[in-house]
Amino acid sequence: MKKILGIDYGKRITGLSISDISQVFSFGLKSIPTKKLMDFLDIFIVTEKIEKIVIGLPKTLKNKNFLIEKYIQKFIFKFHKKYPKILIDRLDERFTSKIAFYTMIELGIKKKKKNILNKISATLILQSYLSKKKKKN
Repeated sequence: MKKILGIDYGKRITGLSISDISQVFSFGLKSIPTKKLMDFLDIFIVTEKIEKIVIGLPKTLKNKNFLIEKYIQKFIFKFHKKYPKILIDRLDERFTSKIAFYTMIELGIKKKKKNILNKISATLILQSYLSKKKKKN
């Protein structure tokens, strides 16, 4: 099996996570400046066997898209054009940032470490996706 890449896309910082080859567990990978995301992926996709990416779908409590969604759509278009064979799935990411924030507090990580928050959010998005996928099988 190949791996799945999780993405918590942000306007400035994007969090990344990756699955194991069994696609059961999600591991935090890193947080990078969004403007460097495609450069990172160009190298990473070649070195890792990625079959799919899962990108968070930011929704409000009223089920409306957040404004960041237009930037995510631009990224998806650009990514899909460059890597048409890699599947793209979306997952509702409501509350992942809050859960990630409370996880940081529980672990004693300082609030100023925003990069860790993005990485934890990406891990939560991907783990949620993997858990749902497992339940379907």
